[in-house]
Amino acid sequence: MKTTNTATARYEGFGKSGKGHVATRSGALDHPYGFNTRFEDAPGTNPEELIAAAHAACFTMALSMQLAQAGYEDGTLDTEAKVTLEKQGEGFAVTRSDLTLTGHASGIEQDEFEALAQKAKANCPISKLLNAEITLETRFEGHSPA
Repeated sequence: MKTTNTATARYEGFGKSGKGHVATRSGALDHPYGFNTRFEDAPGTNPEELIAAAHAACFTMALSMQLAQAGYEDGTLDTEAKVTLEKQGEGFAVTRSDLTLTGHASGIEQDEFEALAQKAKANCPISKLLNAEITLETRFEGHSPA
């Protein structure tokens, strides 16, 4: 199986005064971006926020698939991804993505849950794409009521 997805970005003007716009083909994303949304908390998005959303979604789906393949059918997974952008030399680099997972699943023990979460972290396509440190903190809150 192979999928190809597209997004577009347009930037008008240059440097700090330039303004950008990013959108996806599906219409799920259609937002302004620029220096002010990246470094000054102006309304809009930025590339690191989009990477964080992609990583959180990819990892959570990968873990959901791991749990289903292991025979678990009921529960919830909530993931936050924090992507860090740092100055390096003459430019910037995304240096890490910190995942925080809170999960509820019926019938699974904590050790197995955490092992499946680590496997999902290592194998989700966005984890494989990132050339950065990726951490995972799990909060197993026990079994869901049967």
